[in-house]
Amino acid sequence: MNRREFLKGAGAASMTFSAMPLLGIQGAARRYKTALVGSGWWGMNILRCAIEAGESKVVALCDVDQNLLDPAAEEVERLTGDRPKRYRDYRELLSAEKPEIVIVATPDHWHALITIAAVRAGSHVYVEKPIGHTIREGRAMVKAARETGRIVQVGTHRRVSPHNVSGMAFLRSGRVGRIGMVRAFVHYGGGPGRPTPDADPPKGLDWEMWCGPAPLRPFNPRIHPRGFRQFLDYANGQLGDWGIHWMDQILWWTEEKYPKRVSSTGGRHILRDNTDAPDTQVATFEFETFTAVWEHRLYAANEAEKHSIGCYFYGTEGTFHMGWQDGWTFYPARRGQPVVHEEPKLNRPDDQNIRELWADFLQSIQTRRLPVCDIEIGHRSTNMALLGMLALKAGRSVQWDGEKEQIVGDPAASRLLSRPYRAPWKYPL
Repeated sequence: MNRREFLKGAGAASMTFSAMPLLGIQGAARRYKTALVGSGWWGMNILRCAIEAGESKVVALCDVDQNLLDPAAEEVERLTGDRPKRYRDYRELLSAEKPEIVIVATPDHWHALITIAAVRAGSHVYVEKPIGHTIREGRAMVKAARETGRIVQVGTHRRVSPHNVSGMAFLRSGRVGRIGMVRAFVHYGGGPGRPTPDADPPKGLDWEMWCGPAPLRPFNPRIHPRGFRQFLDYANGQLGDWGIHWMDQILWWTEEKYPKRVSSTGGRHILRDNTDAPDTQVATFEFETFTAVWEHRLYAANEAEKHSIGCYFYGTEGTFHMGWQDGWTFYPARRGQPVVHEEPKLNRPDDQNIRELWADFLQSIQTRRLPVCDIEIGHRSTNMALLGMLALKAGRSVQWDGEKEQIVGDPAASRLLSRPYRAPWKYPL
């Protein structure tokens, strides 16, 4: 599938904003004032793709950890000659620099506040997945994007990965037959581990600001950098991290926008470290016409299972596996029929397709259409992951009214749709 065909297909998500100024009309000569908030590993992966695209002037970087901020700024200067300003507070950056594009690559608990502040300051935003820590944060982000007319692209880059695009076309062709069940999973290895003692924050890290609206707990080297996803104050474990990619694939395939009922079981059966996310989880999502299941474990890697990550789509004509580094494969139900396979086309480092997603983001800004991973799409996919975690925390299944985004008949579970923010931060509305 070439780029023209892909963009034609992506046009199904298009929408115009008459109030939005048309940036970038000059083409490649136009360089957007671009800022990165969260200058760690993944944030820099995104920024390198933005620099490579040739339409960004990096004016500022922001991070509460000087140990990440300084090397990132030095790399940008080496790559571009730009000398971005360095900030510790995103609010100061937005006020002083007035960037046209903001990349939000912070831990999950910061995504909502920074994205909303950026669009209200006039910026278009590329925000990492999951879009928020709680469901109502996501709705507030969609609301802010629509009210301001800003483009908000979510980093679910598998929507533009060539083998995911062609695999989705294969699923929709009918060759898999009628699909009644989808099983999404991530099975990674590991062991019980051991607790890591709390410590003083390293010099250069503003730990109080890192925690921000989330609970302030003692600093632990397991949390920062890169370990926060297994701490439920700041993220939603493996389902909130890896799961959203595969929930997004399910919603991309189906015409249904949300499940009707969600249940989940699991816990910490093996891990003995000081993370607190489940090391084992199974979640079930009941849709009108099919059932979706998520499962993960953080131990027992093995070679007995053919695939360790992805989605199995079970149809009357065979089983289709949508994977990552192993591409996609169709296993026909009838004996003697050939297996169909497509290899992935992924970019280095980290086997991703940010480059293609960034190109779609720029085109959305220039043409006033919604991007392929628009904030509303990212919100629905994030909701699936967060509902699975919510059901686990509640200890029971929940009935979900996706149109109203409400849990039906369960006030206690409904309280988990948001959470109190730590003062002085205010929960977005």
